[in-house]
Amino acid sequence: MEIVTLPPTAQGPATWFTGDVWFDVLAGPPAPSRLRVNRVRFAPGARTFWHRHAAGQSLHVTQGVARVGTRDGRVVELRPGQTVWCPPDEWHWHGARPDAFMEHLAMWETTDARDGSETTWAEAVTTDQYEATPEEADR
Repeated sequence: MEIVTLPPTAQGPATWFTGDVWFDVLAGPPAPSRLRVNRVRFAPGARTFWHRHAAGQSLHVTQGVARVGTRDGRVVELRPGQTVWCPPDEWHWHGARPDAFMEHLAMWETTDARDGSETTWAEAVTTDQYEATPEEADR
């Protein structure tokens, strides 16, 4: 057993996020573990840029209402207790609704390279993409 010292809360960089976003690393153990878990807090209207994960990503909403979108234009809203799976290499974004804060757990695996290349970042989500009419995720 090993007690792990985790880094302090960090603000999400403007190269990955629109709006105010803060995250805490909850799990990032050394090799051979590949698990990564961050608690991410989004201010109203804040969201990620488009990105994809080599091994996929699970998002579990703990507070507020999340919006998650994909390149085909689909946007879903998720409530506390709901989880969405974004398969490997699926371009997606996630963030808070325009009128409320949101918190989720972001869970993914590193690649063998362990150099951050498991996530590929792209351009910012446009206002039109973010404001697309969302559908409710099934409960």
